Amino acid sequence: MPVHKSVKKRLRQSKKANIQNRSIKSEIKTFVKKVEASLDEKDLKETISLLDKAARKRVIHKNQAARIKSRLIKLVSQKASEVAQTP
Repeated sequence: MPVHKSVKKRLRQSKKANIQNRSIKSEIKTFVKKVEASLDEKDLKETISLLDKAARKRVIHKNQAARIKSRLIKLVSQKASEVAQTP
């Protein structure tokens, strides 16, 4: 166990941040799965917003957010092009 007062405080802070970050990451995973299942534009915009917010708060790395957004956009646009091609 920590002895110094400042170390105890840092431990409390890191536990609190860890819980918050896990919650945000879990929410991201849920939204990504939702977009992959529905391939809906509205869900995509919501997910992109959530990813940008998480990257801004440094919960996830900005490149990770960009990679996930890119994959989702590609997936949704493929679906849109398939729908447009079917007569």
